[in-house]
Amino acid sequence: MSNIGLILSIAVIVGGLLWLTIRSLSGREVERRIIFLFIGIAVSIPLLFDITFSEKATPIVKGIYDKIENLPSGSRILISFDYGPSMAPEVEPMSNAFVRHSLAKDHKVVIMGLWATGQSLGASAVENVIKSEFPDKVDGVDYINIGYKAGNQGVLNVIITDFRKMYATDVNGVDLDSVEIFKGIRSLKDMDLMISVGGGFPGIKEWVLFAADPGNIPLAGGSAAVSTPLLYPYYPKQLIGLLGGIKGAAEYESEMKKNYPRFADMPTPGIKMMGPQTLAHMVVMAFIIIGNLSFFFAKRKKSDG
Repeated sequence: MSNIGLILSIAVIVGGLLWLTIRSLSGREVERRIIFLFIGIAVSIPLLFDITFSEKATPIVKGIYDKIENLPSGSRILISFDYGPSMAPEVEPMSNAFVRHSLAKDHKVVIMGLWATGQSLGASAVENVIKSEFPDKVDGVDYINIGYKAGNQGVLNVIITDFRKMYATDVNGVDLDSVEIFKGIRSLKDMDLMISVGGGFPGIKEWVLFAADPGNIPLAGGSAAVSTPLLYPYYPKQLIGLLGGIKGAAEYESEMKKNYPRFADMPTPGIKMMGPQTLAHMVVMAFIIIGNLSFFFAKRKKSDG
């Protein structure tokens, strides 16, 4: 089905672009709605026919994957859900992939959030990823959701010295002193890796400034594409890696599918969303080329005339 869709996509898009090229070079105007129509086709066909493309993890993505992969079993990984529902379609594939990979390596996962909405989104990851794919994992032993506390970066200023000054219980009201996963954990400095997923304030930048740097704790991140360029300066010294937008999520999912046969059929929303995005970008690039060709062709025709 995907092969048929790919052939259909190429035929429709190439045919349409050829028509646009001929029309443009002949000096006739191309209405904006025609442009919008082509973008709509480029996005719709991959969704209808489930067209995907192969992805290869870049070094900035591979850095996070290798870190989780090479940590000894039982290492402590904190994942902070620093985003809201409006950002979830783009960054939730990242947080789910981090949770999935960490538990597959038998690490201990601590879930929290600097955003109020992060608590419920973390709970969603527990239900949709942990309980459905790792039924043998036990709450309070292999993973825990300690939820949200108000205070933005002020929360980090506290838990870098003592978790219990800010978090007395988990989201279910269970005392942290009574759960096995928190035995031996006093502060963020007892974490082997911290991961912040988000794209706003507070987010990855605050984790760098108020936790990773002061505590010398390894930090990784996943961010919305619009925020990612502002975070690149922190890599590789202050961030061991960074997933940027859907592209980063797709690369991480691809790396997991390649190395873990058990994840061959796992949900891959990042990879699926890259199909429409890739074709749409190709069409936009073709528009730029056609526009420049028609401009120089018209300029040359005018000078010759």
